[in-house]
Amino acid sequence: MNIRIFLMTWLAMTVIVSCTEKPKRLSEKNQGLNIIPAPNNVQSSGTPSDISQLKIFLAVDMKSEYFTQLFGDNKNVSWVTQKEANVQYRSFPELEKEGYRLEIKKDSIIISASGKTGMQYGMVSLAQILAHHGFPLPQVVIEDSPKFGYRGMHLDVGRHFFSVGEVKKYLDYMAYYKFNNFHWHLTEDQGWRIEIKKYPKLQEVAAYRKETLIGHYNDEPQKYDGKRYGGFYTHEEVKDIVAYATARNINVIPEIEMPGHAQAALAAYPELGCENKKYEVATKWGVFEDVFCPNEVTFKFLEDVIDEVITLFPGKYIHIGGDECPKEAWKRSAFCQQLIKKENLKDEHGLQSYFIQRMEKYINSKGKQIIGWDEILEGGLAPNATVMSWRGIEGGIAAARQNHDVIMTPGTHCYFDHYQSESPDEPLAIGGYTTVDKVYSWEPIPDSLAEDKRKYILGGQSNLWSEYIKEYSGVEYMVYARGMAMSEALWSRKKDYAAFLPRYISHNDYWKAKGANMAFHLYDLKPVVKAGEGKPVTISFVLPEGAEIQYSADKGQTKKMDLTNPLVLAQSGNYNFVAGKNGRMGKPFNLLFEQHLGTTATITLENEAAKQYSGNGPGSIINGIKGSDEKYGGTEWLGFDGLDAGGVLDFGKSSELNSISFRFFKGEGQWIYLPKSVEVFTSEDGKTFTSLKKVNDIKTDSKIAGINLDIKGAKARYLKFVASNYGMIPEGSQGAGHKAWLFVDEVVVN
Repeated sequence: MNIRIFLMTWLAMTVIVSCTEKPKRLSEKNQGLNIIPAPNNVQSSGTPSDISQLKIFLAVDMKSEYFTQLFGDNKNVSWVTQKEANVQYRSFPELEKEGYRLEIKKDSIIISASGKTGMQYGMVSLAQILAHHGFPLPQVVIEDSPKFGYRGMHLDVGRHFFSVGEVKKYLDYMAYYKFNNFHWHLTEDQGWRIEIKKYPKLQEVAAYRKETLIGHYNDEPQKYDGKRYGGFYTHEEVKDIVAYATARNINVIPEIEMPGHAQAALAAYPELGCENKKYEVATKWGVFEDVFCPNEVTFKFLEDVIDEVITLFPGKYIHIGGDECPKEAWKRSAFCQQLIKKENLKDEHGLQSYFIQRMEKYINSKGKQIIGWDEILEGGLAPNATVMSWRGIEGGIAAARQNHDVIMTPGTHCYFDHYQSESPDEPLAIGGYTTVDKVYSWEPIPDSLAEDKRKYILGGQSNLWSEYIKEYSGVEYMVYARGMAMSEALWSRKKDYAAFLPRYISHNDYWKAKGANMAFHLYDLKPVVKAGEGKPVTISFVLPEGAEIQYSADKGQTKKMDLTNPLVLAQSGNYNFVAGKNGRMGKPFNLLFEQHLGTTATITLENEAAKQYSGNGPGSIINGIKGSDEKYGGTEWLGFDGLDAGGVLDFGKSSELNSISFRFFKGEGQWIYLPKSVEVFTSEDGKTFTSLKKVNDIKTDSKIAGINLDIKGAKARYLKFVASNYGMIPEGSQGAGHKAWLFVDEVVVN
């Protein structure tokens, strides 16, 4: 290892110096500086400096309104001349582009970087030390640079529109945590949000919908507010936002969706569709059959749109979407079928690839590169495309193996429109369950990817879709807490969740003091319920270090829970738990436990639940605890992607059976279907099973289908159940052509 030696002598306190020596290697401790994301190397003397005020001088090419904004109205920070400064910048060309070196000495501070980006990150770290540590500043040396070059955050303004000022707030948050790419989702079925001067109807028609869905998509019957809604950004507003981002060293990536998610554009210009009909801007969420027709009129329109877009965005990328494009309209179109034959394409997936590749060629001719969601892999990947992998990691792995750049953004860890707590008080969300600790644990490079292909993983990104986020306060609630964890997952080379938590608390308080609507679920209890192993059900909790739990059963005496051993749930009852530390409490966790024959059985599933919907393991569906009637994520529901939900219960001995009941979740707008049938079998030896009862044609008008089977008089040691997956989602429905999900919760055996 080469010893890095920093410049040993200063020419003058405020002189900007260019030097080539390497700074020395530092330790890897954060030393309570409360910096997020955690720096990679920190060396502290353990003694405070004598600095009680920051007097900052910036050279002309480093001046930025962002720096004055960053330190706010702190009376101990001033902007001064060279002679007066005790904070100075030094040019260090050998440092990485985004790397910096921050040295707080006894009476001066030096930030070294190779350019503006590293300088900014050094200033941000200094600002965080000031805000979250305060005076006296510690004497410390920090060497830092990011693990990944692409660190992105996404904002959907198509479903709900956010003002210029609110987008700037989002950019300020990104800059504070050293994100460098803003993915701006500008066009959708529910609204076209960017001015295109050549096509004024995009502003007049496509930017507005006549009304908006009230409540969740899965609610039946669906209701609407009857209020016109919309908005768009003018060219000048876009330029303003891009300049604002550039001043914070953030690249803006516009997304112009194609060939799907195009209904708003079709409402303005119906000739872009494959069918002669009236289109309207979508008023509810989901995926729609109305997509761009791959004819010359459409390509001329999109090329004209791109021509205007590239004048507004200086970055190298244009995101063209490419996701969730139903093929039904193309299947019905004589033109599309003829085009498939003419171009010797295999099918409609090949036609989508033809569409994407043609647009990529045009965009490349303008000096730009495309990014697309992982569906652009279907039918053949465009030659120079970067793939954004959202449907898990498989698309990213496939693209990297083909030597294509990849941005990882799997829904399991990166979708911030998911619930972040199981509390019934949580604001309405699309579904799912993504907690701060889950985000923090994420590693963008899959273990299964060969070493020589890992260089194609550029980094990762969080995504915020805005179906259920009407106000910017909702953006704050869904993003600001989890964004801290994401920043560290993408920046820091070594992670330590326990060390992250105190910094997380400090930063959460910081934003709350600024008026942000902060989510704080650190002390909300996450249950770990063990069942299905032939033993009584036990419960324990994942807790930050030092937190305590109080609990009671059936409103009885409150007790302190012994955290060294799981609590045995020996009898039915209503249990109440609450956790906290240093006076800061989480939300109460209420648990209704209903003991039945299945709670002490051993369970073996025939198919594994999907990783992201695996609860606390197979025992989750026989643990005596019913999951939410509103949310299919969390620790109770098990989700099966295109597979049957079936298993065998072993009661340990031959037992008399009276009834068996099941609960299934219905959310067809999210591809979740009820089973086609449910059948139960019995056996004494676990090998030969006899069918006992079967139910077909399962229906419900609500989100939950409860099925109860009377099997009184049956006797068996083993009970087998099979809930048959619905199969392929039919045409005309959300997710048509995809396999249906099947969600099951409690299987109760009496």
